[in-house]
Amino acid sequence: MERRLFDPEHDAFRETVRAFLTKEVLPYYEQWEKDGIVSRDAWRAAGRQGLLGLAVPEEYGGGGTADFRYSAVLAEEFTRAGVTGLAVGLHNDIIGPYLTGLATEEQKRRWLPGFCSGEIITAIAMTEPGAGSDLQSIRTSAEDKGDHWLLNGSKTFISNGILADLVIVVARTTPEGGAHGTSLLVVERGADGFERGRNLDKIGQKSQDTAELFFHDVRVPKENLLGELHGGFVHLMTNLAQERMGIAVAGIAAAEHLLEITTRYVKEREAFGRPLARLQHVRFEIAEMATECAVTRTFLDRCIADHSDGRLDATHASMAKWWATELQKRVADRCLQLHGGYGYMNEYPVARAFTDGRIQTIYGGTTEIMKEIIGRSLLG
Repeated sequence: MERRLFDPEHDAFRETVRAFLTKEVLPYYEQWEKDGIVSRDAWRAAGRQGLLGLAVPEEYGGGGTADFRYSAVLAEEFTRAGVTGLAVGLHNDIIGPYLTGLATEEQKRRWLPGFCSGEIITAIAMTEPGAGSDLQSIRTSAEDKGDHWLLNGSKTFISNGILADLVIVVARTTPEGGAHGTSLLVVERGADGFERGRNLDKIGQKSQDTAELFFHDVRVPKENLLGELHGGFVHLMTNLAQERMGIAVAGIAAAEHLLEITTRYVKEREAFGRPLARLQHVRFEIAEMATECAVTRTFLDRCIADHSDGRLDATHASMAKWWATELQKRVADRCLQLHGGYGYMNEYPVARAFTDGRIQTIYGGTTEIMKEIIGRSLLG
C-alpha cells in the first residue's frame, strides 16, 4: 500500500540520511562492531549533516521542527541499514525532549549547541541492578548539601554509557523516593567520583556502548537540576511515549526489511531442484508475514501522524511498542529459519538482525509492562 504519511520534504530528508549512512557510517561499521563502540567522528559528522537536535530550536543550533516524521525517517533508514551502534534516536528523541522541555535558559545555552553539533553525546541513567521497569524502586540517591547535591549509587545497561559527555541521572532526592521523591540531575564528563564500569558484552548491538555507571560522592552543582525538584517521576512518565514510538518505528522497519531480503532469498535459493519460493509452506510464511507487516504499518503510520500532531496518548504508544517489537521478533525468527543454515551465519544480514533486534521487546518498557499499561487504561 502506498504510504501517505510523508511530504516531499521528508523524502528529501530520507535521501540525506541515506547519503550520510553510505559515506560516514557503513564503511566503518564492521570495525565499530569489533571495537564495541562507534567513533566520535561519526557523531560530529551527524551534527554537521543536521541529523542531531531536529526538534531543538534554531537559536541553539537545532533543526527547529517538532515534526516526529523526521525522526521516523531516521529510525527507518538506520534500521534498514542495520546500524544500531550510532544511537541517534536515543540522543534526539529520548534525551532531547528533557533538555528542550525542562532545561533553564542557562542550561539550554550551555548544553544544546554541543548536543546539536555532536560534540556532546548524551545518555540517560534510569536502570539499576535491582530496578528495571519499576522506576519507583531506584536506590541511587542525592543529598542536598546547600550549594550542591551529593550523588551516590550505580546504574546499569546505560546506552552511550562509555561515550556520554552528559548523563541525566534519575535519583532519590527524599529518603522515601518513589513517585514524589525523585529528581533528574545532570552529571557531566569529568566529575569527581563519576566512574564508568565495563562496556557490557551483549548478544547483539555490539557497536552500541552499553555500560555500568558508578557515582561515589559526586558533587552535582545545584544548577544541574533538570526540571522540578522531586518531579523526576512525572517528567519520566511524560516523555516515555515518544521513546516507545521510536522503538516501535524501528520495529516495523526491521520487520519489513527482513521480509524484503528473505523474499529475495527464497526466490534465488533452490532446494529439491526448484526455488524455495515454489514450495507452498514458504509461500504461506511469506504471505503471513507480509500481511502482518502491512496491518502493523498502517497502525504505526497513524500513530506517527498523531504523535506529530501532539495527539498520541500513552496507551496507543504502548500498543505500538508492544505490537511492533513482538512482530519484529517473530519475523526475525521466521526469516532466519527460511534462510536455513545460512541464516545462522553472521555474514548474512538476517543473523545480525536476529540478535540486534532481540532487545526491542525489553528496553523502553518490556512487553509485559506495555500490556499492563494498556490493561489499566481499559479496566482501571
